[in-house]
Order: sequence, then C-alpha cells, then structure tokens
Amino acid sequence: MPQCGTGVTRRQVLAAGAALTAGRLLGGCSAPPARTAQAAAQGPANRLGTAEPAFFRFQLGDFEVTTISDAGAVIDGPWPIVGQDRPAVKVEALMRENLLPEKKFRPGFTPMLVHTGKELILFDTGNGAGGFVPRPYGGWLAAQLGPAGFLPEQVDVVVLSHLHPDHVGGVMENGKPLFPRARYVIGQMEYDHWARTDYSSVSPDANEYKTSKLFQSNVAPIADRVSFVKPEGEVAAGIHAVEAYGHTPGHLAFHLESQGKRMLFWGDCAHHEVASLAHPEWHALFDMDKAKGVATRKRIYDMAASERLLVMGYHTSFPSVGFVQKSGAAYRWLPLTYQLSV
Repeated sequence: MPQCGTGVTRRQVLAAGAALTAGRLLGGCSAPPARTAQAAAQGPANRLGTAEPAFFRFQLGDFEVTTISDAGAVIDGPWPIVGQDRPAVKVEALMRENLLPEKKFRPGFTPMLVHTGKELILFDTGNGAGGFVPRPYGGWLAAQLGPAGFLPEQVDVVVLSHLHPDHVGGVMENGKPLFPRARYVIGQMEYDHWARTDYSSVSPDANEYKTSKLFQSNVAPIADRVSFVKPEGEVAAGIHAVEAYGHTPGHLAFHLESQGKRMLFWGDCAHHEVASLAHPEWHALFDMDKAKGVATRKRIYDMAASERLLVMGYHTSFPSVGFVQKSGAAYRWLPLTYQLSV
C-alpha cells in the first residue's frame, strides 16, 4: 500500500497494469484526521486573501537563476503600449480572442539575479522610488531581495539592458547606491546617448524626459563604476551581450550559457506576451526607433524559437520565464511549466 504524500514510481505504475485506475492507486491513503472539538468550536478558517510568489528560482547548468517581481500594478492597455500604429479595437479584439481583459493588463517588471558560482550578477534594477510604476505598486526589488535570500552587499555586478526608468530606478535608494560593492555594465551606445542628449526641452510627461532626468540622478553618480559592453562582448564567463537596438538606441539582450544549457534575457523585446509576439510588426509606444524595434523583435523572436531557447522576458507575466514558438509570421509565448524539472 503506497504511503500518503509519496510519489508513485514508473515501475509501480507499469506493474499495476492498465486496468488499475488512479483511484485505486491513491485509495490506500488514510483519511485526514477529524477536526478536534476545539477547532470545530472556533468555526471556519479566516479568509487569507490572495497570494502570489515574489521570487522564482531555477538551475541553468552551473548558474542559479532567480527572478524577482518588482511590480504588480494593473495599467491601461496593452494599446497603445503595443499596437500604437493600429486602431485600439484591433488590439482589444486580440485580447478578447486570448481570454484576456481588453483594456487593462498587468505587465511584468522582473529583474533577474544570476549566481555564476563566482559572482552574483543582477540584470536590471526595477522601478525603485522613481521608475515607471510608483511605490507601493512597484519598486519592490529592494524589499524583496531579503525574502529571496540576498543582501544588496552581495551583488557583484549590475547589468543594465537599457536606461529607461523601470530598469534603472532601483540603482539608488535614499540617494545612495543600493548595491554598494557592485560594478555596472552598460552598453556603450546606450550610455553615450543619454549622457550626450539634452531632453530638457521636451514635455515632462515624455519618457525621454523622465529617462534623461533619472540618468542624471541614478546613473551619472555611479559613472566611475561603469564598464561598457558592445554586442557580442562578454559580461562574465558564459554571458554575452546581444544587439537589440530600437527600443532605445543601445538596448541590449544577453545570452547566458552554462554546461550546454542556454538562456536569453531579452529585456524589452516584448511589452506583452500575447500582443508583442502575435504581431511583432505592430509599433510599440516606448520604442524610440519604431522600424528598428520591429526588425529587432522579428530577429530576436525567430532566434528564440528556432534555437528553442529558454527566455527571460522582463515584461512578460511573472515569473517571466518561458519559450517562444513560431506560427507563420507570428509567434507565441509559452510560459515555463516543468521543462527544467526533468
């Protein structure tokens, strides 16, 4: 008789034969103990409210990868964040076809920590106090590091895919670098653009204005710790930059490989796991070069699908890890299930 809570082995299932039903396999488990009189007198259990994971961890070869949720805000969209050049009704119809709300969505904002065995490397820092999603609805990374098992002082390297507010907002906390020991890796073209371009004359509501301001407050003060990387350049052993221009002038993705296991951190190559992939040709509101953004999405999605890469998509739903499947000219996001457990 199998004990409750133990798995049934393949040998046991085969030995049981096709006629043995799942009910009989589990039938040997004893019933749970009856409620005590004291418990019964207390009445039904209190409602506990909804709960969702704040971090997710898995192994990639010798690398230990942890994703951390930085925000949970529900915002308007996905139009025009995705499909800016299309009528809103087309994007809403796509959402309806995929059993999603038509005018509201919850994007992921997901920094990633990679322990290589030699260094602890953080990819993007979330919203912090001044990013796209204000506290308390975002900027959770600083508070979530502890529950996930880390201290800010343990981070050796911070890699910034690009310098938008929801990726560099967490560099500083209370006016000081959150990661006091870390060196920073940024694309040379990305850094140079924001350092040299004056956006003071554009609307304060424009993303370029906000990014420029946050560059001055969060990135410029750590300039002496910054090293630059170009496409194909190495961040650490097994981690290399991948050109992904268009969203910003120097936006980068990153290829990770350990013991033959591969993964792609693609930053903002998608802003919605359905709309962005189903129609990579649709313009994205926050892409600074719309045409180049389209070309980059098609190239990155095709690479991920054809090479069957595990993908970490910053703005896909938490835990933001999955695969890409090609279907004609379109693509599908397939969230991770048990592929890494077998």
